Amino acid sequence: MKEIKAIVRQHRLDAVLKAWHARSELPGITVSYVRGFGRTVGRTKSEDAPVQHGTTEMVKLECVVNDEDVDTVIELVQQAAHTGNVGDGKIFVIDVEQAVKVRTSARLDRLE
Repeated sequence: MKEIKAIVRQHRLDAVLKAWHARSELPGITVSYVRGFGRTVGRTKSEDAPVQHGTTEMVKLECVVNDEDVDTVIELVQQAAHTGNVGDGKIFVIDVEQAVKVRTSARLDRLE
C-alpha cells in the first residue's frame, strides 16, 4: 500500500474531486486546507492563490491506495490540478506497512 499526499491549488479542488468520483475503484480521500510556501515565494504571485505573511493557501489531499492504483491516482490528480503556472503543487508517494481498522481491529496489508 502507498499513501499519496497531494498539495494543489484551492480552485482546482472541485476538478480533482469530480475526476476522483468518476473512478469508483478509488478509495475515499481526506481534504485539508493548508498554508505554506515553496521555493518560489516572493518571486511570483498567482491571482488565485492569496498570499499572507509569505504563505499561500492550498489544499492537501491524502489517501492510501493499493500499489497498482498509484499511477492512476497520480495521473488523475496531475491532470485535474494542472494549470501550467508556477505553484500548481506537488504529489508525494509514501510506503504504508499496514493499516488497522479502528472499529474491528482488523489489520490490513491490502485495501479491499
